[in-house]
Amino acid sequence: MAKLNVAPTKSNLLVIKEQLAISTEGYDLLEQKREILVMELMKVVERVRLLEADIDKCIAKAYPSLKNMLMNVGGEKAERIAKSVSYDFHIDSKPVVIGGMNFTTLDVVLPERKLFSSIIGSYPDSDQVMEDFFKLLSLLTQLASVRTIAWRLAMEVKKTQRRVNALDKMVIPQNTETVKYIESVLEERERENVFVLKALKNRQDFE
Repeated sequence: MAKLNVAPTKSNLLVIKEQLAISTEGYDLLEQKREILVMELMKVVERVRLLEADIDKCIAKAYPSLKNMLMNVGGEKAERIAKSVSYDFHIDSKPVVIGGMNFTTLDVVLPERKLFSSIIGSYPDSDQVMEDFFKLLSLLTQLASVRTIAWRLAMEVKKTQRRVNALDKMVIPQNTETVKYIESVLEERERENVFVLKALKNRQDFE
């Protein structure tokens, strides 16, 4: 690793040593941050995996329910029932802190489900379809929120890793080499000074 292009002086030695201490401390802190972020990312990825599994199960139930309803009531009546159903959905957002980062989680607030089978001439099948798709909507909203958090955590891990690598592979080795270089030059000057002083003293003694 090439050293920094600085003059080998005592003042520069102090400056580079201070930079090296700060860089080393920064490396330790960033490495700890990276480990925490990776641990939190793994938890979020596991949450994504579980949600995807729940969504697969929900889809496996919801679409056969829809198909069954269509077979029982027919397409036209199913469309009429769908148009008569009106719900107000609300998106609930909550701030959360994960790995020292601020995120916002989203969840859909499902309205109180109504039974339409005895009011507008629908069938119990239609109520079951609405229940299944309500659940699917909630799971999909949660998945979108958690995936966004996972993506942002992954980007932060990548950014932190770049900083760790820059300190570990470039800044710290460069400062270390520079300190060694300046110390060796200063020691050589010190030896030369001692030699000159001894030579002058010997000359004075000889005279």
